[in-house]
Amino acid sequence: MKRRAFLVVVAATSGCLDYLEENGNELSDPEDVVIVYDTLGRDDPGTDEERVYVWGVVRNDGDREINYLEIQATFFDENGDAIDSVIEHAEDVTSGEEWTFEIEFPQFGEAAARVADYELEPATSV
Repeated sequence: MKRRAFLVVVAATSGCLDYLEENGNELSDPEDVVIVYDTLGRDDPGTDEERVYVWGVVRNDGDREINYLEIQATFFDENGDAIDSVIEHAEDVTSGEEWTFEIEFPQFGEAAARVADYELEPATSV
């Protein structure tokens, strides 16, 4: 969990995931990763158990296998202010392969109800 917190802080301060280093691996803005589909999901709206998540599909359209793929979801309120960011990852995404992901907003109930929009940003290590 500390790794995720570190990445979120670095991404938030830099404004993008163009370049990060973690354990000697370079993470960069992926040219060949395509977000095929994404949508905001909401379960149990209006209750203390309200849950918000982004569900989607990404594809490696490049010729090389991707050793590490991250998708960062930043969640926004109705005013467009960022509320929180969460990162999900996959390893060894081969060329032409699709990967489904679900990134859950880390809070429930009223906090989750504040989520009005989101933004996705992929990063890779080849």
